[in-house]
Amino acid sequence: MILTDFAKAVAQLADPRFRRVLWLGIGLTVALLVACYAGFLWLIAQAGDTTTLPFIGEVSWVGDLLGIASFFFMIFLSMFLMIPVASAITSLFLDDVAQAVEDQHYPHLPPVPRVPFAEAVADTVAFLGLLIGANLLAFILYAFLPFAIFPIFYGLNGFLLGREYFQVAAMRREGRAGARALRQQHWGKIWVAGCLMAVPLSIPLVNLLVPILGAATFTHFYHRLAGTGMRG
Repeated sequence: MILTDFAKAVAQLADPRFRRVLWLGIGLTVALLVACYAGFLWLIAQAGDTTTLPFIGEVSWVGDLLGIASFFFMIFLSMFLMIPVASAITSLFLDDVAQAVEDQHYPHLPPVPRVPFAEAVADTVAFLGLLIGANLLAFILYAFLPFAIFPIFYGLNGFLLGREYFQVAAMRREGRAGARALRQQHWGKIWVAGCLMAVPLSIPLVNLLVPILGAATFTHFYHRLAGTGMRG
């Protein structure tokens, strides 16, 4: 059934509200990564261009070397953090995606108030910290279990994405406490669905659609579990 939900989400990708959230998420994510890289370069610059090495003396190329190394390090790091960060930032606007899904597939449902912006920002910051922290800690497991990189990556991000997207979809109509209770009741199904949503993370360009598709898919998923989409 989750594949049916996913198919419905894909079919709605042309919705202008989907595209708006996509470009906002990508734009803000790129801006954040560039700002982090600029801050890192600034720290390197404060260390100076010259240093003294044992048996060699004063050298002036260390700053340039660190700058070049930092560029490739940021490219490598962004491969793992681009999607988690994009997911967290895009979660600011996922209420629009859920509303677009309900407008098209569940028009019989009564309207719901928007999540207050301050509350959405707080949730986004918490989710961003959780995503980055969990994925950085996962690097330790990658080093000790290189043969399990993909299972760890999919399992971890599937759990986090499923948890977040289901919470966003359910909280609109169940409230925070109700959404948490429903999530705990169906945590296994939500984790499996999240892992399926995490699979496109390894497909370049397609992975940028994951936040939108995840929010839309889990909106359908929530309505199936809650039994509110019988006419959807």
